[in-house]
Amino acid sequence: MTTTTKAPSVVDVAASEDVPERGRLVVEITTTRPVTVGIFRFAGRLYAWENVCAHQGGPACQGRIVSRVRERLDPEQRSLGLTFDDGTMHVVCPWHGYEYDVTTGRHPGVPGASLRPFPVDEEEGRIRVTV
Repeated sequence: MTTTTKAPSVVDVAASEDVPERGRLVVEITTTRPVTVGIFRFAGRLYAWENVCAHQGGPACQGRIVSRVRERLDPEQRSLGLTFDDGTMHVVCPWHGYEYDVTTGRHPGVPGASLRPFPVDEEEGRIRVTV
């Protein structure tokens, strides 16, 4: 039995200015099969993830973008309340609230729950995704 694999395609999806810092763009890319990809910019870098939540398949990349929420603790480990960590950006799936770190694609509390990554590049004012 012979199996053929299609070589990856590099697809020009947007202008660089379409994804501002701490912003996102969701695009549908059609090569051999359609795939919807969320592209995020954080700390000057681009990240691209398939727009499918690991929880129940919702549109994870289309949810609210928030800084990670952390609990502050005193020396005895008692809660001092919650605070936002602007050094970590999350996207929250609108279906059931699953959160993902936009730089790793991983859920912060569920090992193995992550978004499928795509290579993304920026050159000459254009954003390209490899699918």
